[in-house]
Amino acid sequence: MPTDRIRMHWTRSAAVGLVSGAVGVAAMTVGEKVEQRCTGRPDSFVPARTLRRLRGLPDTNRLSRKANLGMHVGQAILLGTLRGVMAGAGLRGPWASAMFLVVRLTNDQTLENATGVGAPPWTWPRDEVVVDVLHKAVYAGTTGAVADALAARWGPGPGQVHARRRTGSVHDVGPP
Repeated sequence: MPTDRIRMHWTRSAAVGLVSGAVGVAAMTVGEKVEQRCTGRPDSFVPARTLRRLRGLPDTNRLSRKANLGMHVGQAILLGTLRGVMAGAGLRGPWASAMFLVVRLTNDQTLENATGVGAPPWTWPRDEVVVDVLHKAVYAGTTGAVADALAARWGPGPGQVHARRRTGSVHDVGPP
């Protein structure tokens, strides 16, 4: 593949990921709102607190819903670029979405714990862990489904080409 075609492939894959991340966060947010109405769980302002700490701003009791939504949506859209690149590389389907779910959970936990806003999930009440993982699974699954569908329009990714030529991970098989 000539360099310009490679650059265009990865740029397109990242753009697919931005769109996919936006659709994924919309699905996750709708799911969260439905769950909150059923359970009575209040909104979490952890994203806003994390954003304030990342920006070096002091803690305040007045947390903005806009900042909360901005961090919630912004993180999801930016992380979506990774899922788009995964799909472009040929990492598609439920396994790829499961790998991406781990990335999403890791991203949240790293930022929240590094800023002192959060605590490790194994210290949380079990029901909070379940709710968080389920919502992030909706995000990862939706983001993955959209990224996979859009990437499939351009044919198989390099990893899929490799797998068709020879099974397993070997060094001497690659895309044409």
